[in-house]
Amino acid sequence: MTSPTPAAHPELVTLGEVMAVAAATGPGPFTTGAPLRLGWAGAEATVAVGVSRLGHRSAWTGRVGEDATGAMVLAGLRAEGVDVSGARTDPAAPTGLMLRERRTADRLRVTYYRAGLAGSRLAPEDLGEAWLAGARILHVTGITPALSSTARAAVEHAVGLARAAGVTVSFDVNFRERLWSRAEASGVLGRILPHADIVFAGPEEASLFVPEDEPERMARALTRFGPAQAVIKLGADGALAVVDGELHVQPVVPVTAVDPVGAGDAFVSGYLAAVLDGSPPPERLRLAALCGAFAVSVPGDWEGLPHRTELGLLAGQDISR
Repeated sequence: MTSPTPAAHPELVTLGEVMAVAAATGPGPFTTGAPLRLGWAGAEATVAVGVSRLGHRSAWTGRVGEDATGAMVLAGLRAEGVDVSGARTDPAAPTGLMLRERRTADRLRVTYYRAGLAGSRLAPEDLGEAWLAGARILHVTGITPALSSTARAAVEHAVGLARAAGVTVSFDVNFRERLWSRAEASGVLGRILPHADIVFAGPEEASLFVPEDEPERMARALTRFGPAQAVIKLGADGALAVVDGELHVQPVVPVTAVDPVGAGDAFVSGYLAAVLDGSPPPERLRLAALCGAFAVSVPGDWEGLPHRTELGLLAGQDISR
């Protein structure tokens, strides 16, 4: 199952896993009859949706099962303007599943069913000859290489294609300790880092590669591996970036947080959209922070991502029509 070839090439291309999500709509344990909301989520897909909502063409490649939830994922991405013509439906494995239980009012418990399922079966051969044609940015994360040996090979192949084509490589470390150890992650992701032009990490993620230290020093240390732009995400303390040797600092945008899941990917989508806009580093960080603030203000991974016309809302501007 594929989509028609788009009239214009995507500006941002990404690849990875998207899972169906069954999320509790209220606090309490999962019990018979508990109300749930069905949806989908994936780190790279969230970035593709965020960039699309901000007015740039994006594409996502990956595998979903030949099942109802796989069809839901592809339909949802298409509805958000994301090109899924490179996606594959896998008849041999179902779409992965994430259960999100709000065990108490302020504590989430997340369970993943992904091992051996469609998303983990991504492989280099899923990336066609024209896969990167016309793209300006390739975005990858540290989640996909942890899923399987073939998914790892697909990410490494994609990065190699991008470097050969002169496409900017964006790399979000996105370390997940449930998927692999720090030692294994630092070895595999350490091979990707030197090929990245932009790297995103929290302090703990950055410490996979550099000594844990003050965030600015960590950012500068990351740039010595090769990236010209190192962005450190600091959560409630905002973010900072070292771009071409110059430091830029962004405070957090104050909002009432409802759901923190997906905030980091929303931040990345805003930063990369601003790169595509041609904006200077301070504007990249500002748009990133706005997107992160919108995301945490709404339940779900990507649902709260802003459209371009909504950005003034958090600045107190009237955006009514």
